[in-house]
Order: sequence, then C-alpha cells, then structure tokens
Amino acid sequence: MRTGVFGRLADWSYRRRWIALGLWALVLAAVTVASRAVGTDYRNDFTLPGTQSQRASDLLAEHGAAQTGDSLQIVVKAPGGLRAPDAERRVRDMLGRVDGLPGVAAVRAPYDDAAAISRDGTIGYATVALAGKAESIPRDDVARIVDTARSASADGLRVEVGGEAARGAEESGGGAEGAGMLAALVILVLLFGSLVAAALPLVTALFAVGSAIGLIGLASQVATVADFTPPILMLVGLGVGVDYALLVFHRYRQELLDGAEPRDAARRALDAAGRTVFVAACTVVIALLGLIALGLGALQGVAVAVALTVLVTMLAALVLLPALLGLFGGRIQRQVRRRAERAAARGREPGAGWRRLAAAVQRRPLPALLVALAALLALSAPALDMRLGFADAGNDPASTTTRKAYDLLAEGFGPGFNGPLVVVAETDAAQAGRVRQVLERTEGVAATTPPLPSRDGALHTLIVFPDAAPQDERTADLVHTLREDVLPDGFLVGGPTAATQDFSDTVAARLPVFVAIVVGLSALLLLVVFRSVLIPIKAALLNLLSIAASLGAITLVFQDGRFGVPPGPIEAFIPVMIFAIVFGLSMDYEVFLLSRIHEEWTAARDPGRAVREGLTATGQVITAAGAIMIVVFAAFVLSPSRMLQQFGLGLAVAILLDAVVIRCLIVPAVMQLLGRHAWWLPGPLARRLPQVALERPAA
Repeated sequence: MRTGVFGRLADWSYRRRWIALGLWALVLAAVTVASRAVGTDYRNDFTLPGTQSQRASDLLAEHGAAQTGDSLQIVVKAPGGLRAPDAERRVRDMLGRVDGLPGVAAVRAPYDDAAAISRDGTIGYATVALAGKAESIPRDDVARIVDTARSASADGLRVEVGGEAARGAEESGGGAEGAGMLAALVILVLLFGSLVAAALPLVTALFAVGSAIGLIGLASQVATVADFTPPILMLVGLGVGVDYALLVFHRYRQELLDGAEPRDAARRALDAAGRTVFVAACTVVIALLGLIALGLGALQGVAVAVALTVLVTMLAALVLLPALLGLFGGRIQRQVRRRAERAAARGREPGAGWRRLAAAVQRRPLPALLVALAALLALSAPALDMRLGFADAGNDPASTTTRKAYDLLAEGFGPGFNGPLVVVAETDAAQAGRVRQVLERTEGVAATTPPLPSRDGALHTLIVFPDAAPQDERTADLVHTLREDVLPDGFLVGGPTAATQDFSDTVAARLPVFVAIVVGLSALLLLVVFRSVLIPIKAALLNLLSIAASLGAITLVFQDGRFGVPPGPIEAFIPVMIFAIVFGLSMDYEVFLLSRIHEEWTAARDPGRAVREGLTATGQVITAAGAIMIVVFAAFVLSPSRMLQQFGLGLAVAILLDAVVIRCLIVPAVMQLLGRHAWWLPGPLARRLPQVALERPAA
C-alpha cells in the first residue's frame, strides 16, 4: 500500500532533520521569550451565572458594599487578655507597621470592633483590607505582611495570619515534575537498555510541554485561564508526551528488528503507530472539550489549554521524534540488534510472557473477568459517598500559619466563624432586622451580625455564622434550608461557603450531560475506526469503571483521611477533570491494543489468535507507558497543593488499573468471550460508515 500522510511526514522530518529540529527550537524559544516579555495573566473565573451566590456577589458589587473586597485576618491570642496594656500596645504597634506595607489598603484593629474579640477576651482578629484581589497582590508583598505580623509573637503573645492570599504565599514548589521525569527515565532505560534510546521520548515530551506552556501563557493575556492551569499542563503534558513518543518509538524498534533500515523504519513506524497516536490524541481532546458543556468558566479555559497541550505533544511525536531518530538512528539500530542477539542467544522469545498470560486468560475468561470486575467495583464503592467542595485553611498542614489562624478563630468564635454566610437583600433596615431575628432562631445558626448597610443605603447585609465548620455537611444543609424554608423572597445567601455549595451543585446537575457527550463522541470515533458496535460499548463501560475506581481511591484518602491525610471534601472540579483526562488516556491504551488485535484479526480471521498476538505485541509497551504515566502522576502527590495531590493520585490509580487490570486481564477475557461477535457491524451501518484504516502495512 502507498505510504500515508504520517509516513510521508516522518520521511520529510527524517531527511530534513536539522530543519525540523531548528523549527521546533525556534518555536520553543520564541514562545518562551514572548511569554516572559509580555508576562502571563492567569486569573480565575468562578462566576456561576444564575446561582444565588453569584446574584448576591453582583448585588454587593453594584451597591459598593464592603464585603466585596479581599482581605487577610491577623489573629492574635494573649492568655492574659488582649486588653491588657502591654498586649494592646504590642498589637497596635504591629498593626501600625503592617498598615504601611505595600499591598495594604487599610487595617481595622480588633479594638475597633467589640465583635472582633472573643467573649473571654483572649483571642481577637484584625482585618487587613488588601489593595486589590488576592491573586493580583505580589506574593512577596503578602509574605512581608505575614512576616511583619508574626514577628510580634513573643512573651505569651501569639500572632497568626489567615486568608486566601496568605495561603497562596505559603505554597511552595515540591519538585514533582523533576521526580516524575527521573523515574520515567529509569523505566525507559530498563525497557530499552540504552540511555540514548530512553532519552528520546523524554526530550520529545519536554519540547512539547515547554512550547505548550509558552503558548498558554500568551493566551492568558486575551482569554481567561485559571491560575492552577500550568501545573496541570505539566502533569498531563509530561505523561501524554512520553506516552505518545514511546508508542511510536516502540514500533520503530520493531521495524528495526524486522530488518528495516533506520529511515524506512521511521517511515513505517509513523505510517502505522502514528495513526494510533493521532486517534488517541483526538479522543483525549474530545473528552477535554466536553468540559465546555458544563458551562463553568473556571474549567473551560483549563480544558482548552490542556487540549492544546495534547495536540502539541501529538505533533511532537509525529514531527520532532522522527527528526531525532534521524540523528541517532544508526546508534539505536546497532544497540537494538545487539540486544536482540543477546536475547536470542539466551533463548528468550520477545513477548513470550505476554503470550502465556493471554493464553491463561483465554482458557478461563469468565473467572478472570469476574475477579477483576469485583476488585474494581469494590474500589469504586467509596465514590458513592463522595462530597464535593473546596479545601480551606482547615485542610492546610498543621505547621502553617493559615491553619493555626483557622484553629484560633474556631477556638475563640466557634467553628462556623471560618465560613460565614452572607445574606443580602435590597430592603430597608427594619425588614433586615426582622429577618435577623428569624435567622437567630434557626437551627444551625450560631450568631448573626446586625444589618450592615451598603454605601448607597439601598442594600443591607447580614453575616450569618453557622454552628458547624465550613466543610461540614450541616453547613451545606443550612445553606439549602435558609434558601428554601427560612428567608423571604428577595433575600439571597452568598459568600464563599455558599458559592462552594453552588459550584458543587452545578457540577452534579450538569455531570450527566457532560458524561453523555464525552462517552457518545468517543464511542462514535471507535465505531468508525474499528467498524464494530460492541467494542465501543465495551471500551466506554470499562473506562467508566476505571474512573469510578480512581474516584473511590481519592475518596478513601482525602475525604476519609486515610494514610494521615487531613480529611475534607474532594475539590469540586476534580471528578469532571479526572473523568475527561482519564477517559481520553484510557482510550489511548484501548486504541493501541485493539488496533494490533484488529490487525491480526484482519490478517487471519482467528479471534483467539488475534487477542494473543495483539497482547503479545503491545503488552510490554502498554505496561511501560502506563508505568511512566503512573510515576509522573504519582510524583504530584508530593506537591504542597491538595488539588494537585488529588489529581496526581486519581490519575495514577486510574492508569494503574487501566494498564494492568483492564488491558491485560479484562479486555482479553471479554474479547475471548465475544469471539467473532466482537467485530459485528450491521450491514446497513457498514455501508454508511467511512473506511478508516488505523493500523495498516507500510510501503
């Protein structure tokens, strides 16, 4: 057959290797220099049009209410009482120094508000109004505020600082990317037995991720891209980049072992495996762009950014890798053949272990299937009790000042003080006062403030303190109770705690549509590629099962607090992000394995042999690719960010189950049970579907 477009592209890159490498280096340098010169403008968009919390926030901003600004809380504790002359003098001196620092708009001392000191007089808080949103204040300025405040801690006076800006200033890099790449290099060296061969997939991934980060940084100037996007790009880009390059490189080595010269091997590898990489990348992009259906601004920019990263990594595997093979092809050829000769001398048959595993599963497919399914269902069970929310300072490490401030406020003013509800209405003071009396008699409410008028006097605000912590289920129930049963028409419940609940409710309500879009489009793609009705259904069900198991693992660790992790809710956008990413990545392995099975089935029309030979040809590379993704993803568990920890663990568990349990056990068992029926396609549908060759013999 005539060489396809990917084979011709590989041949051009191989022959014009210096041009291809120069173009990639030029693009990487250009976007890096441009992004540093222009700067980035990452910003979060957690607006939720149509929700009560969003309408309340809009009203506060419209009427110029004080509750719209960002602030820090300087929490102080003096066992002898904050009103003791020495303690008051030291607190006021400290606040005076803070008031003159960059980024500070105003400071309100605890002595200026009787409600800012606890009933026993030992704990109080000062409010530091920032000169902008928390994300717009330089981290160094926030760190100076924190250090200045805490410097007053001595001789019985304790000072801690809370607030989102302080949490951001305390976070530091964990070196997760470097640890993951080092572990990936070790796996590749063990797989290929050569440092040069192992380095090529890593170099390809680094070029792709570097280019993607620069492009997204520039895009953040004109589009809304969340500030947590770059680490997610690194997380997904490194895993996918190495994965795609490895799939192509593995096929290249096979062509060398079959006697092809390096240039022909590169062309044939890309003409065959390049198609698999292209289809696999398309499934990931489809899954990510499905997030747009959720209509959540915070996730839409992330989804587009990660999808662009996947496309760049795919392009690097199709263009950059052949150019690198052009530079090192001769050396790799000699190493591959020497290693094959040594293996042959020792009597080792390539893939013999995978052939034996496939044969064992085929002999008893039903027990293997039932045991594997039972294990996955058991791990999925905890996900049924998953609670969505957002981590707050109560989930920070006990050594951080934000966690200490959180605990002091809870000690002095009650657990609900860290997550007050903001009740707003365009009404007069008398009506707001009557509503306050009703709120104070409501079960679950610990206290309320008097009505606070806006600057124009047309809006009144009530600060409601629950008797439970912000992440407690009782607080979520209180939000719904106030809205549905207690407050009269016109009164809205807002604030960060209510907004968190609205975000979680919105995700849960729109999740079925999102899942249906992603699963439907991906199944349609597999239907066209493999010309089978049952294979897309099987792939969708198994991918959903691996995702459920990964969410179950996250729930056990982060919600239930296993292995010493502070318990708390799962970040509200984690399930949908993991679903999109894992569904796409799982399809990678599905496409890679089934494309080889389909190739064998097309050649011999023997379903049993097709499964055995398909697993024999791909088992090693699927396991290696899975291991690389696992170590890259698992390294992010070392990150100080709870959100990245959940991402890392969820993706690592999902890929582990997918590469080992599903691809090596369940898929062979199901394919054996289905036999020839696996490739069934109704005649009328077969005539209407286009012919798309995925794996085909190269010229």
